[in-house]
Amino acid sequence: MFTAFLRALAQLGDRRFRRVVGVGVLLALALLVAVYALFLQAVWWITPDSVDVPFVGVVTGLETLLGWASLFLMLGLSVFLMVPVASAFTGFFLEDVAEAVETRHYPHLPPARALPMVEALRQSVNFIGVVVVVNVVALFLYPMVGPATPLVFWSVNGFLLGREYFTLVALRRLPLPEVKAMRSRNRWRLWLAGTLMAAPLSLPIINLVVPVLGVATFTHLFHRLAASGR
Repeated sequence: MFTAFLRALAQLGDRRFRRVVGVGVLLALALLVAVYALFLQAVWWITPDSVDVPFVGVVTGLETLLGWASLFLMLGLSVFLMVPVASAFTGFFLEDVAEAVETRHYPHLPPARALPMVEALRQSVNFIGVVVVVNVVALFLYPMVGPATPLVFWSVNGFLLGREYFTLVALRRLPLPEVKAMRSRNRWRLWLAGTLMAAPLSLPIINLVVPVLGVATFTHLFHRLAASGR
């Protein structure tokens, strides 16, 4: 597991790795900006021009006040949602990262099975939906767990990363029933590996390369498990 991560880290300078990082971050930023624009428009639509407050009088400028408040709210939410969303978008460009790893470290392998566009799109969209929904739900749990918030964040995203990245990587080489069987046999190993990937999500800048490192790490991990018959 650690060997797989170190081998992925050593390849971080690969041109294809850098390209996927850049595209994933830009797409995630575009999505968050679009969501914020829609939210801001809704705030302006439902907020009255003025409110008559007892003992104070008529108060105006609520739209501006709530607009600034929503900006700070979105910045706070982006700390939790930016990287999971960027991770999800990486699924669209999985082939580039996995192929770069296999070209360098596993040149003896035959060409991988190219996922049909519909299947690849379905897997990526499902991943994005699961990541966003689970992390939004987790936002409501964080105040309840207090100091354990980082552990919950790492565990939740570790499970998602481990399950989904392994599935996306393995589907290039195996049919879905075999992928599910292998994933079931190694569920705890994959969760631990995913959690190790999720831990750096809390670190600014470093967290932006986690999606690519995750795909590369799970590519190595898949080949190690397949070679050992696990």
